[in-house]
Amino acid sequence: MTDQERAVAPSTPVPGPVRVAVLGATGCMGRHLCAAFSAEGSEVVAVARRYAPQVAAHRFLSLDVAGTAGGELARVLARENVDVVVNATLGWGDELHYANVQLVERLLDALALLKAPPRLVHLGTIHEYGPVPLGTSIHEGTEPAPENPYAKAKLTASRMVLDAARDGALDGVVLRVANTLGPHPALESFFGSLAVRLRGAEAATGIELTIADARRDYVDARDAVDAVVRAARIRHADPLLNIGCGRARDVRTLVDELVAAAGLPPETIRERRGEVRSRGADWIQVDISRAARLLGWRPQYTLGESMRAMWDTVGADQPLPDRNFG
Repeated sequence: MTDQERAVAPSTPVPGPVRVAVLGATGCMGRHLCAAFSAEGSEVVAVARRYAPQVAAHRFLSLDVAGTAGGELARVLARENVDVVVNATLGWGDELHYANVQLVERLLDALALLKAPPRLVHLGTIHEYGPVPLGTSIHEGTEPAPENPYAKAKLTASRMVLDAARDGALDGVVLRVANTLGPHPALESFFGSLAVRLRGAEAATGIELTIADARRDYVDARDAVDAVVRAARIRHADPLLNIGCGRARDVRTLVDELVAAAGLPPETIRERRGEVRSRGADWIQVDISRAARLLGWRPQYTLGESMRAMWDTVGADQPLPDRNFG
């Protein structure tokens, strides 16, 4: 850490409610963000291409941001009179560039056209840094060197926001967030898909699973959202913050915690050998000291609480099956 970084003092939050546009509002992070901003008394404009029931409590705006010209997007933001824009969108596969890079290009074009542009909070990913040596805590000065296409696309988008913020073109911040656990997980994620598989598991047959020999930093989605809400209110603070739990945890331990949250015996998982195809590095541990200093933020949820919330919400749409392990 540099002397300049040590000298940075916490910024004063903007008081009172704000009006927030959440882009990607129907996603697994977006839904939490909408709820959190609303709970603190702010007005929420939920923005997504398609409506979903989880944003029913908020004003919904159907908009393909990446496909909207900067001028038209600027008119939309001006009409909605928002104080903050949170970009919680992401895309995979064929939409890798469109949803991650082109969307940010269009958004920055729009903000540049506004007389009083809203603060921008952009959600990046800790994977933008790429692999680091075992034992390293990833801090904001770590040089990014991502190796997979998703992380490279996210890094391109984050750098555009950071360049604009550091040049004074906008008031913005990038939060590079670790993988998340907790309620309403992405069902295509490793732990989200495992929770779905465990719903139908029986102790007698169990589940065969190949588990990565890795230690990674996972943060509860609710803690990550708390950091975003705080960052939305800190004007002109440092434009880059890392968000995680601050610890690298063994993936096998995390699996065991989810199995316990499901009320299943440990032997439900039958580990098999094999190569694991993963977007993540074998070692991820996040240095969260800058977020603690500037935002007054620390993760609050325990691993057990995160896994129980994940299990409960994955099973919320239908009753859990009766099991007899006697």
